[in-house]
Amino acid sequence: MGRFQSVVARANKKLTLQLAAALLAGSTLVSSLLGLFRDRLFNAQYLGTAAGDAYTVAFTVPDFMYFILVSGALSVTFIPVFNQRLASGNRKSAWELSTSVLNLMALATLTASILIMVFAEPLVAYVVGPGLDEAGRSLAVSLMRVVAINPFIFAIATVISSMQQAVGRFSFFALAPTIYNVGIIIGITVFTHGINLFGWQIFDGGVMGVALGVVLGSILQLLVSVIGLTGMGFDYRFKIYWRNKGFRKVLSLLPARSLDQGIDYVNSIVETNLASRMATGTVRAYQQATTLHMVPINLIGVAISTAAFPNMTERLNQGRPDLFKKELQTVLRVVIWLALPVATITFFARGYLANFVNNGGDRMISDLLGVLAVAILFRSVYHIASRSFYAQQDTKTPLYISLVSVGFNVFLAIALAFWLDWGVTGIAVAAALAAIVEVVILFSIMSIRLKGLFDIIFAHAVARMMSATGFMAIVTYGMVLWLPLQGGEQSFFTTFPSFALIAFVSMAAYILLCMMLKLEEPVPVIRQIKRMMFGRVGR
Repeated sequence: MGRFQSVVARANKKLTLQLAAALLAGSTLVSSLLGLFRDRLFNAQYLGTAAGDAYTVAFTVPDFMYFILVSGALSVTFIPVFNQRLASGNRKSAWELSTSVLNLMALATLTASILIMVFAEPLVAYVVGPGLDEAGRSLAVSLMRVVAINPFIFAIATVISSMQQAVGRFSFFALAPTIYNVGIIIGITVFTHGINLFGWQIFDGGVMGVALGVVLGSILQLLVSVIGLTGMGFDYRFKIYWRNKGFRKVLSLLPARSLDQGIDYVNSIVETNLASRMATGTVRAYQQATTLHMVPINLIGVAISTAAFPNMTERLNQGRPDLFKKELQTVLRVVIWLALPVATITFFARGYLANFVNNGGDRMISDLLGVLAVAILFRSVYHIASRSFYAQQDTKTPLYISLVSVGFNVFLAIALAFWLDWGVTGIAVAAALAAIVEVVILFSIMSIRLKGLFDIIFAHAVARMMSATGFMAIVTYGMVLWLPLQGGEQSFFTTFPSFALIAFVSMAAYILLCMMLKLEEPVPVIRQIKRMMFGRVGR
């Protein structure tokens, strides 16, 4: 037990921004790879089937409730206030705040979970899956009732993880998503074959086994998050301290951010609704393309902005808006520098990526990913853009901008998909254009608040990044022509080396071009490579 506590204590040490970002990016990469493996296993059985569409539809409403009640809404409203209490030495108030938020979120999401179970049938029939046939709707209803428990479990885990983020603890927070995917993989590989207990067949298997794996994964994720509390001294009480000023502050900030988060997810509900009206398999194909384009967004935009957010709030708490602006510029440049080449590689190598989630690839997934690749840069930038407002404890401005963006997206999706008869491609085009519009509006407002945010130095740096990306695109295209995908069945292990070579050569060319253009972003990368290759020789 003592050794276990010692390991946990070492893992829970406060990390620097660079280490935290690296850890989060690394864990996101591992989780994403497991996610691709999970999807590949699932798609082998259910891609292009009514069961695959029903499974995808079943998650839409539970995910929406989690996003609107908890998710990013909690972390960006809770962390700044929690940090203020700890910084002032008022730990009693900090624990009262955290225990109040934990209990309130648990009650709210438990209520939401029960309501989803009760109203699953009309939700599927009229909101998220009206285009499914009768058997598909019935299966989606059953699956939704199983995964409806997720918002409740995730809410508790998210509050606990936010406490750890606030004090610079990222190890167990980073591990949790990986554990979640492990649970789903167990569901696909074990539970789909049925569950026997002492000779009794208590479960027949099928796609419902995957849903049980989802619940298992969420429970395991919660357990990992709880372990991360070790050594924090968290004083939990089964009570809500309504008079706590910090808790009241969070409650005042939470509605706008929750609505913002929920409104953003309205896009997913509308997209699922529209896709369900198209050919069987369209819902799953669109969701898979969206998932693939979200991998680099999570690796770059989410990981970096999550690691940077506590520092950004700390700069403002110190009364140093100048340092806040400088940090925002630095983080934004890094995000753009990384997202530009990754979006380009995703576009040209989209056939390989589609093959990773389905053996032999899938034309619809590949085509949709090519459209959504355009959004990778803007969705990555969005996360740091929105957090620049949240760090200022302004949750209303991003909400209003989201209302405009979502309205634009929904109108455009319907117009392109049905009026112009572009089908599911129209939905993807609308999503990409909406991402661009939202980021442009966000930073237009922030540039007014922070004079000189996009100064001539910043503009020149981004221009050089775009130039380097343009030259890299030629290299990437040439590599794809040199290593084309062959027809027929293709295993992951036969196609991944080619993709890895394309990505490696492309990124090497990009970094070299950036060095030639005297950009500062690749300097730490080169320094780290030299240390890895020649560090021991230097000693």
